[in-house]
Amino acid sequence: MDGRRSDTRERIRTVAMELFSERGYEKTSLREIAERLGVTKAALYYHFRTKEDIVVSLSDDLRRGIDDIVTWAEQAPPGRERAEQILRRYSALLHSLGRDMVRFWHENQPAFRDLGFGAGLRYQFRVLADLMTEPDAAATKVYHARQALLAISWSVSMMDDLELTDDQMHTAATAIAIDILARIQ
Repeated sequence: MDGRRSDTRERIRTVAMELFSERGYEKTSLREIAERLGVTKAALYYHFRTKEDIVVSLSDDLRRGIDDIVTWAEQAPPGRERAEQILRRYSALLHSLGRDMVRFWHENQPAFRDLGFGAGLRYQFRVLADLMTEPDAAATKVYHARQALLAISWSVSMMDDLELTDDQMHTAATAIAIDILARIQ
């Protein structure tokens, strides 16, 4: 039973992200999500009481994923290999979350700000970049580390007009990010 409940929650989250990306967060209702899924609002309420609950569950996945990367990185010896692995793990995390979700985060910054997620995610992003550089690194090195992470984020959210598969984008974005990383070594 837990597997089926989990699958339903995942379907709801996927459809919600599709609608949020198509119509915008503010213009999408729970009724529309339920209709697209072919379920009643009551069935949807069983899993998520509000749109905010859906976004919170997705944001929690991202935060946990980044926390896992940070925990791993703090145990790994500093240097180029750790920095590359941070990029690879970050790329895999965003790739696993899906294009619609990442695009939603980029296109719905006011909703993220209003729901209080933006500051925490920005902090985690900075922690990742700091772990990619040596302590007290020059500002330009930290800048390049952040740009490498952004290359991955933007490729997932802003390149959906190109005829590339998710895997092709994932591979290309990771390679570009590693090229940027080479500037700080």
